[in-house]
Amino acid sequence: MLVRSVVNEFLPPEVQSFLLSSFNIFRKRVSSEHTIVIEESEKYASNQVYEAAKIYLSTRINPSMKRLRVTRTDETKSMVISLDPGEEMIDVFEGIEFKWQFLCQESDGSHNNNSRTELRSFEVSFHEEHKDRVLNSYLPFILARAKAIKDEGKTLHLYMNEGESWYEIDLHHPSTFDTLAMEEELKRTVMEDLARFVKRKDYYKRIGKAWKRGYLLYGPPGTGKSSLIAAMANHLKFDIYDLELTEVGWNSTLKRLLVGMSNRSILVIEDIDCTIDLQQREEEEEDGSCKSSSRDDKVTLSGLLNFVDGLWSTSGEERIIVFTTNYVERLDPALLRPGRMDMHIHMGYCGPHAFRVLASNYHAIDDHPLFPQIEGLVREVEVTPAEVAEELMRSDDTDAALQRLVEFLRGKKKKATGAKGKDECVENVAGMDPDTAARKRE
Repeated sequence: MLVRSVVNEFLPPEVQSFLLSSFNIFRKRVSSEHTIVIEESEKYASNQVYEAAKIYLSTRINPSMKRLRVTRTDETKSMVISLDPGEEMIDVFEGIEFKWQFLCQESDGSHNNNSRTELRSFEVSFHEEHKDRVLNSYLPFILARAKAIKDEGKTLHLYMNEGESWYEIDLHHPSTFDTLAMEEELKRTVMEDLARFVKRKDYYKRIGKAWKRGYLLYGPPGTGKSSLIAAMANHLKFDIYDLELTEVGWNSTLKRLLVGMSNRSILVIEDIDCTIDLQQREEEEEDGSCKSSSRDDKVTLSGLLNFVDGLWSTSGEERIIVFTTNYVERLDPALLRPGRMDMHIHMGYCGPHAFRVLASNYHAIDDHPLFPQIEGLVREVEVTPAEVAEELMRSDDTDAALQRLVEFLRGKKKKATGAKGKDECVENVAGMDPDTAARKRE
């Protein structure tokens, strides 16, 4: 303090500045510590490394630290803990120690604005021998880890179309692959296919195809098609765009809507066979409607296919397209071929594994004396997961609910057996000669 007072008293500012600069140069030459500065923004653009460091460091906070900053911007989200300005923390990566510090400085505004702004930045210090490791391994690791953390806490959205615009609401559908009433082998196949798709960006680019994947979900009503879509969205953290084709009058409107979708999203067209009367391509070619000025721009099958795998399919990346139908035989074959609907998933009736998932969901049980009987019955009758779920929900008492389900399945089996016997009787009577048939009916 005495030396500082003497210097300030007797040395002019220019000399003080020179001595300070020389001291800093000397200190840097003899010091083995390097520092990287990560500022919040670069001109008018946000710094992605800064945002990643902020997210990553919030998960590495030491509870023993004296000062922390806590925020929450949405009641549905958890609190976010971050460093307070001036605080330091130590992070260890691959056995190397890194010292982080959060800095916040005030800066004068522009000449036309007297307000003062905050310049926020992170500084990470480390031994000079690890400089290459920081740039090539540590910082890329932070970027990847922050992306994963952000995806885990992402609020998903469900979009619906009106006119040429999308309108969003938060998606809170609770369906997951763990709670999905689906046979185990098929569920595993779907999950593996999704995992392979999201990892193949470079592969799709190399083979010259748009990074997208098409799924056709078909089967009777109540077999879980919508629940599977929600489970896919929750699993991948993808938003859902529910396209209502009856609200789209023209191919040009369809293109604007589809181009307006975000990446990492799922486009859903439910009940594609009966949503609108899509004109078949053969009909378009025969009546010349593709060239007719009066119907030139209406929504057609060709217009839809052009987005699925034509030139417009490259307007986005990492997209999933899902069509659902109760009657797959009604669909035009052009919609079904690979490259459009790459994977066809039959959503069938409830099986033993699906029943056990439902029993676990609704009554938190993994086994029961009635399980063998119920599993035998679901193998013999056609019952949807929705029907089984409805019976399980009728009582909070597990024994009573399962007994009701047994009676329900027996009733369906009896009706099915009776209907089958009646059909066989009609067929036998139809094959007899008239006199014998009359006596049989009597």
